[in-house]
Amino acid sequence: MTQLPGLLDTEAIRKDFPILDRVIHGDKKLVYLDSAASSQKPRQVIDALSEYYERHHANVHRGIHVLADEATALYEGARDKVAAFINAPSRDEVIFTKNASESLNLVANMLGWADEPYRVDRDTEIVITEMEHHSNIVPWQLLAQRTGAKLKWFGLTDDGRLDLSHIEEVITEKTKIVSFVLVSNILGTVNPVEAIVRRAQDVGALVLIDASQAAPHAPLDVQALGADFVAFTGHKMCGPTGIGVLWGRQELLEDLPPFLGGGEMIETVSMNSSTYAPAPHKFEAGTPPIAQAVGLGAAVDYLNAIGMEKIAAHEHAITEYAVRRLQEVPDLRIIGPVSAEDRGAAISFTLGDIHPHDVGQVLDEQGIAVRVGHHCARPVCLRYGIPATTRASFYLYSTPGEVDALIDGLEHVRQFFG
Repeated sequence: MTQLPGLLDTEAIRKDFPILDRVIHGDKKLVYLDSAASSQKPRQVIDALSEYYERHHANVHRGIHVLADEATALYEGARDKVAAFINAPSRDEVIFTKNASESLNLVANMLGWADEPYRVDRDTEIVITEMEHHSNIVPWQLLAQRTGAKLKWFGLTDDGRLDLSHIEEVITEKTKIVSFVLVSNILGTVNPVEAIVRRAQDVGALVLIDASQAAPHAPLDVQALGADFVAFTGHKMCGPTGIGVLWGRQELLEDLPPFLGGGEMIETVSMNSSTYAPAPHKFEAGTPPIAQAVGLGAAVDYLNAIGMEKIAAHEHAITEYAVRRLQEVPDLRIIGPVSAEDRGAAISFTLGDIHPHDVGQVLDEQGIAVRVGHHCARPVCLRYGIPATTRASFYLYSTPGEVDALIDGLEHVRQFFG
């Protein structure tokens, strides 16, 4: 068995994840290398969801009976846990959404409807990057189309990093919002937050960071990032699907208009007009994802019990080993940084002229689950002249043995296709 420094006790951790014991295709033990798409869930999260539905379910807030009080306490307790997890100055800065995509759309729509000085219109600019997930491209395209604002972006270098050589020309006095990913879901690149935030602040632009591939893997401190908004999702960090988070600075949340209208987000309603509740409820119209928030709270408890610093060290060791082993495979090309020092735990690659879909299918027949395609980042594939990639991604339960299984599987792919 391969021994690496900094590894967690994966034998103990994997016992918390029932799905990792599955055998598929008859006799193949599951090797799950697709956590960047969605992580698996520990028993503690599954049990929290069951416990909520079996004993505490009711609609939250406003109710005066026991179950409503219990459900509200669990839901708002999850907000407290998330606020502490990301070092938010106030729990009221944590907004629950259904996923990171909704969080990003929420900000885009707020700015489109906002008054000055936040309003995006035909005289302003929006800045993103070429490595964004489609969820951080399409909302800004829609906003630009609707308002007449100009959409600009940072390009990519040949080694998969942001090209900031013309940062003062990209982020200008006309820029209203700079929205970018902290860790790329396709390239694995960890972006230089400080330089981008500093330039944005110099021109008075807001900053939104997509931390979907960062929050599950290392400590996330929204105050240290210096951004105005941070978005991430629950299902990539051991939580259930259907729950996302938007953190925003409280003074901005007070000034900006709501995204959705309905119950809970109001203060008073008449047939002529309405006034809105304070944040975060101002942005949580209707019945929220109650059980999902409870599950996310349980996921936060689970990750905290292990320790985010330890998780980061484990993933660094696994990623470093995986990069080294992948570079031994003939005809394999890693798309993105090849140094494990400044990259996340998702590694995309091509294998000669074998289409990634074929690579993924043959690996699946061996019990190895990877992701293939554009990874909702088609501009990256266009930039590097490739149809798609195969992506292996790792998490706190990943082992060196699974990396070895991937390498063996890729050799089988090469033999299969001659």
